Amino acid sequence: MSTKTEKQELIKKVEKKEELTELSGSGMLIQALAKENVDVIFGYPGGAILPTYDEIYKTGIRHILARHEQGAVHAAEGYARVSGKPGVCVVTSGPGATNVVTGIADAMIDSLPLVVITGQVAKKVIGTDAFQEADMLGITMPITKHNYQVRNVEELPRIIKEAFHIATTGRPGPVLIDLPKDVSQDTGFFDYDKAVNLPGYQPTIIPNRQQIRKLAEAVAKARKPVILAGAGVLHAQASDALFEYVEQQQIPVVNTLLGLGNFPGNHELHLGMAGMHGTYAANMALHEADLLINIGARFDDRLTGNLEYFAPYATVAHIDVDPAEIGKNIETHIPVVGDAGEALKMLVAEDGQQADQAVWKADLQKLKGDYPLWYKQESEIIKPQHLIEKIYEKTKGEAIVTTDVGQHQMWSAQFYKFDKPNRWVTSGGLGTMGFGFPAAIGAQIAEPESTVVSIIGDAGFQMTLQEMSILQELNLPVKIVIVNNASLGMVRQWQQLFHGERYSNSLFPIQPDFVKLAEAYSIKALRVDELKDMEAAIDEMLAHDGPVLMDFRVAKEENVYPMICPGKGHHQMEGVKP
Repeated sequence: MSTKTEKQELIKKVEKKEELTELSGSGMLIQALAKENVDVIFGYPGGAILPTYDEIYKTGIRHILARHEQGAVHAAEGYARVSGKPGVCVVTSGPGATNVVTGIADAMIDSLPLVVITGQVAKKVIGTDAFQEADMLGITMPITKHNYQVRNVEELPRIIKEAFHIATTGRPGPVLIDLPKDVSQDTGFFDYDKAVNLPGYQPTIIPNRQQIRKLAEAVAKARKPVILAGAGVLHAQASDALFEYVEQQQIPVVNTLLGLGNFPGNHELHLGMAGMHGTYAANMALHEADLLINIGARFDDRLTGNLEYFAPYATVAHIDVDPAEIGKNIETHIPVVGDAGEALKMLVAEDGQQADQAVWKADLQKLKGDYPLWYKQESEIIKPQHLIEKIYEKTKGEAIVTTDVGQHQMWSAQFYKFDKPNRWVTSGGLGTMGFGFPAAIGAQIAEPESTVVSIIGDAGFQMTLQEMSILQELNLPVKIVIVNNASLGMVRQWQQLFHGERYSNSLFPIQPDFVKLAEAYSIKALRVDELKDMEAAIDEMLAHDGPVLMDFRVAKEENVYPMICPGKGHHQMEGVKP
């Protein structure tokens, strides 16, 4: 040692290690998960991750064995969305790791906190195209909030602690830890007490007060204000704060697809979902507003329509914890960087005076009344909108609802009204078929006492239906509702409207017998073909205390309306009235 200080540091390290436990890398991983209060892991074993699975066996930590890695990661997403805790997924190297890429991308764009641990080949053969090797750092760099490859076993506690911190703070998102097999077998001293030190990652939580005051002043002057409430309100656990602010200021609210439930869907000031298949009142509120307050939404293309026509008369305020979203798609006049909950509390404290908004609110209420969502129930054929409306009525709006992407997703968003947060679990930005059913499994594990209804299409269900094994194994009471129109419904709709009714590979003349398939997994199942049997079937489904699959054969050529067609603006919706 060259100096006395260096000698003292070495002595401290030695003394510290005497107090620490020596563990394998896999042992460190499981101990770290316990310290992060992880109560369940979703995963699938394989060669490179076997040392970790041996540790899972020894410790007895709860593990949900998916039947495909995609099912595992989507279940972790559903768990995260409902519980607010990070979902944890553990898979092996190579194909096991690449099979979770879709779920990671889905979580990234929808801001869901995940910690994904992938096995990797031993360090000495990385880069040699070894058996079941895949470059997970390169593959996932664009679709993770951060990723790591552990090169030394004693780095592992720090990396795991940082991963959970990054995944759950600021704008939530997925973090991947790539764990070489030899590192998981190496031993070292487990030190999990060090504080996270990431100088380059310091998300802004408390907004700038001057910007809050600018926004409050804009609200005081506005005659046509509207709040666009996105999923950021839910991630910030700010639904109560939003409700308090709206009640104080009496500003109408529209939701994004992923924001549904952050404000009561039956509230007088709630105008519905905005965007391509939003309500007429919500979209016209955005079009006519003189002040648009975006709280935790991305201004994505399915919301905005043609940017040339978006909110043409509005001063735009945008509250977001991710500064990269502000001004990305829409010019922002009042940027507010920070946590949505903190911003709303500060706005409530401002409690400014208002301009006269009576005419504005009366006009919007008239639009709600004159242009409601609609469908025609003209025969014994089950209309999907009617089906979802009845499920809403019979669950009293209390169910957790999961979906894939497509027509059934839009009808669920339109006709199932969410009055509470974290009841709506869907794939928004990526639009992932196969998401809804495994996400329902994760949601049910997060809330065992809640009714979980997975409303899914016949096509998407076939992508991850093997996860029915989990329902069979654990007797999870998930209710599977197949909205069966024997097609890729939204693809068929677009082919009808924009491709001259050329139904290229979107129709399914032959389908499996979903009832027999469910029965093969010992799951109660029923096929419903006619309207007269629909209500009784829903009652039977909800009364059963185990898993149920219901195959509802619905109108094959029903389209989702209203609709903003490509290139159009909110004021140019089609199908607004029957």
